[in-house]
Amino acid sequence: MNGNIAIIAALEGELKPLVSDPTARSWKRLSSSRGTKVWEYRHKDGCWLAVCAGMGASRAAIAFAEAAKVMPLDVVCSVGWAGSLVGSIPAGSARSVSLVVNTMTGERFRPAHWADGQPILASTSRVANIVEKQRLAATYGAGLVDMEAATVARIASGRSMPFYCFKAVSDEANDKLPDFDRFIEQGQLKMGPFLLNLAMHPALWASMVRLGRNSRKSARSLSDAIYDWLDEHAYIRKSTGDYTEGGRR
Repeated sequence: MNGNIAIIAALEGELKPLVSDPTARSWKRLSSSRGTKVWEYRHKDGCWLAVCAGMGASRAAIAFAEAAKVMPLDVVCSVGWAGSLVGSIPAGSARSVSLVVNTMTGERFRPAHWADGQPILASTSRVANIVEKQRLAATYGAGLVDMEAATVARIASGRSMPFYCFKAVSDEANDKLPDFDRFIEQGQLKMGPFLLNLAMHPALWASMVRLGRNSRKSARSLSDAIYDWLDEHAYIRKSTGDYTEGGRR
């Protein structure tokens, strides 16, 4: 895909397989504002920017602003981890979505690449637990939940900019996970207090192991999905001399 494309995520782990892919070694880390990370991949037809600034709506807006500081943008794509709300969407996979619903405002946004059969994504202000996942599925007919996509979609809509969305499924509908919200500050998980609290709840250890495994697997799937969208036949990577025979990991 041509033009200047901003790929907006929440966390570095969501982008790591993308910017470290062996067929695309031209990714370069740029200096950026505190609390943000930016990578760029320049080619003859434009530039890809991968940006993260933390979890939540306000941090997604900061990530977009950081990307816009680097260069004028033509396209924006929201990516990152999302929770599954239905049994038919397994953890470890990556999905594009047919609709993004802002559950705080009721706004609805269609991605530029939507198609029937793709799941609806509900964007919320908090990490959804099992009960909340059930409510979101019933209320919105949603199959996935995240915290950032609706904000990115709103900004893109306000700028008349094409919006795309790919999500990596990190956890299943019935996974019992810790209360992450208690430990999120400025869009980041306060790892020390979180791990200390987790140590006192051994019943959650197995689910956290699964979450870690599925998050890594889905991030790799997400990277493949993004490259299939950006550069399906690796033409751009071949032209930069960074293509490695044998394909992606």
